[in-house]
Amino acid sequence: MLLVLGAAEPDSLVARGRAILDRLPREALALFEQALTRDSLNFEANWRAAVALVNIGQETPDSVPSPARDASYAEAERLARRAVRVDSLQAEGHFALAMALGRVALTRSKKDRVKFAVEVRAEATRTLALDPRHDGAHHVLGLWNAEVMRISGFARFMARNLLGGKVLGQASWAGAIDHLESAVRLDPDRIFHRLDLARVFAERKRYADARRELDAIAGLPDRFRLDPRYRAEAAGLARAIAGRPGNGTPEA
Repeated sequence: MLLVLGAAEPDSLVARGRAILDRLPREALALFEQALTRDSLNFEANWRAAVALVNIGQETPDSVPSPARDASYAEAERLARRAVRVDSLQAEGHFALAMALGRVALTRSKKDRVKFAVEVRAEATRTLALDPRHDGAHHVLGLWNAEVMRISGFARFMARNLLGGKVLGQASWAGAIDHLESAVRLDPDRIFHRLDLARVFAERKRYADARRELDAIAGLPDRFRLDPRYRAEAAGLARAIAGRPGNGTPEA
């Protein structure tokens, strides 16, 4: 009987953390860490702790030097990799790893970022192979396409041919929009999905489409800790593109 209770304890801690993760990532992380001290191979505790660490890290803007934030991302990568080792057939472990790698890449050199970009795409793609309706993985792949397309053509050529990043040649603006639209379709109340889609639309001069997403954000509830910040960023983008006409740029 004691063994049964001991085995159930980590799951109870994870359940409590799961309930508050979206709004209170630090408190949730503490619960996941407690679960991991009891069972370091608890799959859900590992991947959810990784997500919590990424969410905590994102509270500090990328433009601000922060060893603490960078350490959070590195720890998120470590825990996500362990989750994948524990169970490689569960989508959430691969998603947590893709998300963590994407954040870690921002702390590395341009050469290293190419290597991370290849793995981010592979993990997000694996997530969708296991769960085609995973909105988070669609978001990651949407941003992956957009970030690669923002690199100059010459830099993309160098990355593809000299740094081992041939997969970067598969990026496109159409892919960015398609994946972000899929994320919105799967979770239409997620502010973050609509904001990044609006940003890509605005970048492609599809201002009417961007305004549609921004208008929708205004009517959505705050579900996640950073939603107030994303809402403010959406309002700023709306002001920046106010009155701009344009039918957009053909996607490629």
